[in-house]
Amino acid sequence: MNLCISIAFFIFGCCIGSFLNCVVYRMELQENLPKKSAKKKAVSFLRGKSFCPKCKHTLAWYDLAPIFSFLSLKGKCRYCKKKISWQYLIVEAATGLLFLAVMNYGLGIMNYEWWSPVFTFNLSFLVLNSCFFILIFIYDLRHYIIPDKFIFSAIGIVVLFRIFEFLNLKFVWNLGFGIWDFQPFWPNLFLALIPTIFFFLLWFLSKGSWLGFGDVKLALLMGLFLGWPNILAALFFAFILGSIIGLVLIVLGKKKMKSQVPFGPFLIAGTFFALFWGEKVINWYLNFIT
Repeated sequence: MNLCISIAFFIFGCCIGSFLNCVVYRMELQENLPKKSAKKKAVSFLRGKSFCPKCKHTLAWYDLAPIFSFLSLKGKCRYCKKKISWQYLIVEAATGLLFLAVMNYGLGIMNYEWWSPVFTFNLSFLVLNSCFFILIFIYDLRHYIIPDKFIFSAIGIVVLFRIFEFLNLKFVWNLGFGIWDFQPFWPNLFLALIPTIFFFLLWFLSKGSWLGFGDVKLALLMGLFLGWPNILAALFFAFILGSIIGLVLIVLGKKKMKSQVPFGPFLIAGTFFALFWGEKVINWYLNFIT
């Protein structure tokens, strides 16, 4: 891929990451207001100028340059000199790198040029869902909850895309999550929903003590997005990663055996793992056991 295109797409991803930080902050602001408050309805994700969360000073355009502004200001607000959360830098850089990875992944599986309408449509699908996965990752990590606004919006997008794919519309190309053959349609859909049923049973039997209902809805999104059996690779990676991180936190004294740890971020990490490497891992495993 052309280096200039790669750099441009990375910068674009960093800008989107900055916007996602804003969405998370405004969602937090909205949720902390009383339900009947007039200010609650006034909080918008798309309108209004950005401001410092500490001193509330409106930020100028040169304060909003992704990554560069944080580094040039040494992680402090230009106006009140208070520290800015590292979340802003990390999310901006991670989103840029993720967008770059998604674009390279798309070029690797599609026999289309980067400028073609088919590639653009499918890349938009991947990028848009990646944004929702990032939002879910951040919010669940910070608050141990997955907002319905994020999860249902993402599910709606995936369902719409799958309908287009099932109808075999010419401008929709099978992204190769592969293993979504859709011939026949319903058996594959059911297989993708199996993890959702499993998560629902865990939530129901534990009365929400093992995992939250948000994780059940996230499992549904993952199943629809990844298909079968890539969803298995995602869940396997999520449980392994979650176990390792949990043990490390316990050893370091950060958590106890009964402490809550948000599972959503691990599921999101598993989703991207399965997206990029799931098919290879599954093929390796099948070849290993045969």
